[in-house]
Amino acid sequence: MKFKRHMKLEHGLRQIDIAPLIDMVFLLLIFFMLTSSFVMQPGIKVNLPKAVTSEVVKQQNIELIVSGENVIYLSGKVITMQELKSLLKQAAKREQSVLIKSDKRASLGRVVEIWDMCRDLGITQVNIATNQE
Repeated sequence: MKFKRHMKLEHGLRQIDIAPLIDMVFLLLIFFMLTSSFVMQPGIKVNLPKAVTSEVVKQQNIELIVSGENVIYLSGKVITMQELKSLLKQAAKREQSVLIKSDKRASLGRVVEIWDMCRDLGITQVNIATNQE
């Protein structure tokens, strides 16, 4: 037994209007594009100098970062010169090398001070990170 209201729906609905569906898809697309662009990556911003003759270092290093404001970082934490000296003494005993990642705007004096401290403590392998061009 068929009712009239069901028959009217069966015969009257030949096509489905997908315009609202397309509108929702575009709104979701715009929403996700806008929200994903505001995700910030944590880290220390360092603009490395460029060098043509740089080489890739493949051994385990102690990575020191010198920011543009001459602040020294180790593993994302600010470190003082006294803490750095004790850390470098331990690295010299293990015969580890040091990699200095210095910003372009960092003082050359700060980099030379770290380099001199490394050599004074017996670390012979000191590298400076650059962008290869």
